[in-house]
Amino acid sequence: MERFEGYVFTALCSVNFLVSCLLFSKITREQREPYMDEIFHVPQAQKYCEGKFNEWDPMITTLPGLYLISVGVIKPAVWLADLSGKVVCSSGMLRFINLLFNCGNLYLLHLIICKVHLKDKAASNYKRKEEDELS
Repeated sequence: MERFEGYVFTALCSVNFLVSCLLFSKITREQREPYMDEIFHVPQAQKYCEGKFNEWDPMITTLPGLYLISVGVIKPAVWLADLSGKVVCSSGMLRFINLLFNCGNLYLLHLIICKVHLKDKAASNYKRKEEDELS
């Protein structure tokens, strides 16, 4: 049964990634410029990409973690792919980081559900042992 659950989770991750990539592609083609709150966040993330960690937009109340992680993911990818210019920290590249977080969140949700079900299984096994001893 556990093997089947592994296949189901793998299929779910694959479908999630495929749908997310299709949505990402559609949105990035239609909306090339920053929109909504990206108007604040993209310039801030671009400052971090340029190594300007001391500059901060006072309109932003978000902690800088996502910007730092974006730089930590984008810079090595740019170096490996030998990219340069505006594509490096563009809106599209920064949105792609969110796509990766989407996949990571699905995996974390899977781990949490597995942990909860293990506790449920352990509790039901304990109750079953108690009932067997009383019989």
